[in-house]
Amino acid sequence: MEIKEKIEEIVEKVKSDKDFGKHFKEDPVKALEGVLGTDLPDEQVKALIEGVKAKVNLDELGDKAGDFLGGAMDKVKGLFGKK
Repeated sequence: MEIKEKIEEIVEKVKSDKDFGKHFKEDPVKALEGVLGTDLPDEQVKALIEGVKAKVNLDELGDKAGDFLGGAMDKVKGLFGKK
């Protein structure tokens, strides 16, 4: 699973599917597990949640967001053994 692609996929789903976006805001762990179709360890799920939340928020900020997102992606990749 390519982490960056998965985060992008989930971000698009949060933005385009209002029901999923609401579910993600209320219970992001269950929402992600439903999309991924698997039960990941808590630290991996939390890292993905942070990445999705950061990307959604940073998309709203515009160009200033790139540096912050890069740091968040490094953390997520580290959890999956990719650096």
